[in-house]
Amino acid sequence: MIVLLPPSETKQPGGDGRRLDLDALSFPALRPLRATLVDELVALSRDENASRTALGLSAKQAHEVERNAALRQAPTMPAINRYTGVLYDALDIESLRGAAVSRARARLALGSALFGLLRADDPIPPYRLSASSKLPGQPALAARWRPVLEPVLAEIASTELVVDLRSGSYAALGRLPDAVDVDVVAEHPDGRRTTVSHFNKAHTGRLARALVSSRAEPDDAAKVAAIARRAGMRVERDGNSITVVVDA
Repeated sequence: MIVLLPPSETKQPGGDGRRLDLDALSFPALRPLRATLVDELVALSRDENASRTALGLSAKQAHEVERNAALRQAPTMPAINRYTGVLYDALDIESLRGAAVSRARARLALGSALFGLLRADDPIPPYRLSASSKLPGQPALAARWRPVLEPVLAEIASTELVVDLRSGSYAALGRLPDAVDVDVVAEHPDGRRTTVSHFNKAHTGRLARALVSSRAEPDDAAKVAAIARRAGMRVERDGNSITVVVDA
């Protein structure tokens, strides 16, 4: 099983790994577009105003432009430690022990607007590029990534069950129709259900933790739902779609 996570806009600074080496990253078929995007971001960083416009940054986020300028020289750390925020706090991979750590690192993959797809231990620098960004003079990122990313995802799905926890904009970078998809909804006392927004990430992180640390080797959506239930989550399944229901 592969559990496919979205990245996060917030990233841990620093690192103790050597500078970015695209040849060291998983999924080498993605290298050409990765290299192109890195070059484009570094070039764009020379113009702060253009960078802020393309990346959707405020004046207080100038440090994000500086990060992009240093993409090829900055120290790296494993992708699973680089990304921060609500989802990654709930996943809390640092607290796993023993065999659970190995399972988690083997099962986790991470979507990225800059790198396409990463394994947990792939070493990356901090950067700023979201799936909704549009670099000057270039097509949308989804149009650029789909032709190269979708064959890679399809190859993974041909041998392993994929649980796709990516948000909509990152799922659009590379579609995977046969994956198990997950939604989170809040149920109100009157029975109404609404989509959970910010807190969706926390519940998604808890589900990811349950899946990647479990000894079970699920091969269909029903077994994924069973793992979630054993972790104390209320879930419903309809084919390959799983809904996590939380109290509003």
